[in-house]
This record gives sequence, structure tokens and C-alpha cells, in this order.
Amino acid sequence: MTSNTFMPNTDSGKADFLEHAASTLPHYAALLEVTNEDLSSLQADAQAFRYTLKCLGDMQAYAHHWTEYKNILRDGGAATMGWAVPPMLTEPTPATVNSGIIPRLSALVAHLKSHKNYTSAIGLALGLIGTTTVEDPNTWKPILTAQNKAGHPIIGWTKGAAAAIEIWVDRGDGAGFTFLTINTEPNTSDNQPLPTTSAVWKYKAIYRLHDEQIGQWSDVLSITVGG
Repeated sequence: MTSNTFMPNTDSGKADFLEHAASTLPHYAALLEVTNEDLSSLQADAQAFRYTLKCLGDMQAYAHHWTEYKNILRDGGAATMGWAVPPMLTEPTPATVNSGIIPRLSALVAHLKSHKNYTSAIGLALGLIGTTTVEDPNTWKPILTAQNKAGHPIIGWTKGAAAAIEIWVDRGDGAGFTFLTINTEPNTSDNQPLPTTSAVWKYKAIYRLHDEQIGQWSDVLSITVGG
């Protein structure tokens, strides 16, 4: 089980969160001792950031139209295009704010969460509690990568939430895949003596949890050795 941060990853998500916080926080301002200055700053930040994203989208669309016009003007085409019309700035223009909107927001959130009157219910109302993701170990699948040290293969892998990894190898000798090792920490070296002629060794792996195999076998990784 992993917890995700409350802060959205995208600019659009951050703008939505700023607007939600700016409209919701006044209901809890007295309880959490949020000053009028902090509320005004949050509301100004929300307006300025949304306005900036809107203008950016308009300008990017304008640039795209110019690129299309340039390409047709240069190369020809069936489409008929006129000069791109510059976008009009949306009115009214919000007040400018200092840089660092997200750091200011993060500092405000830290203050709210540390306040004696803060509760999980308030956090949910303000959107300050991240979602929880439940991982299904049955979907785990190792991704193997190949490295080399003095001619010997090194099998690269990441551990994630697993306890260990179990690796099998097929050395092309007719025996098929046979057990190689169980490792609890990445990565895994194969120190089997190298063949005198070129050969292809194949590896596959599966994660382990509670001393049992878990999840799916990795794709087979083929490595040329010897020769």
C-alpha cells in the first residue's frame, strides 16, 4: 500500500487545487488561525496561476497556427489559410504575485496540518490528504537488464516492495532453465565459468514475498557470452 501526495502532478491539477483551497479554506480560517493576509495571498495566487495557464494555452495555440501557416506557405497545400489572428488577453487581468506559488502553498499546508485543531475531516474537505493505492503483488513482474563485468553477465533488476528475486538461467546446453540464485538486493552477478566459444545465456526471474514466488515471470533476457 502506497500513499500519494496530495499535490497534483500537472499544472492544470495544481490550478484546480489552488482554486479549491482558496474557496474552501475561508470556512476553516478562524479554527486554524489563518490570517486574512494568507487568505488573500492564496486567492491571488489561484487567480494568477489560472490566468497564466489560460494565456499560455492561447499563445501555444497561436504558435501552432503560425507553424501550420509557415509550412503551407513554404511547401504548398490544398488548404487556404490567412494570417493567424493574435489572441486577445482575457480581461480583467489579475494582480501580479511574487514567484513561488507552489512553495507558498506547501508552507501554508504544512502550517494547517501542524495546527492543534486540524483533523482528517478538515484535511479531506480541503483536499490535503493524498489517495492511497493498494498494490496487487500478483501483478508484479521483474524487468531485467544486462550489464557486463570482466565478461560475466550482471543481471540488473529493481526490488520494489518484494522481499527478494528468484533467477533462473538457460545456458543453451539442452538442460533448459535451471535455478540460479535468490537475491535480496540488486543486482545479480553470474560467475559461472565462461564458455570457450560464443554462447547465448538466457535469464528469467520472478519476485518472492514471504518465502514464496509472487507475481509473473519476467520476459526472457538473452546475453551473449564467451568466445
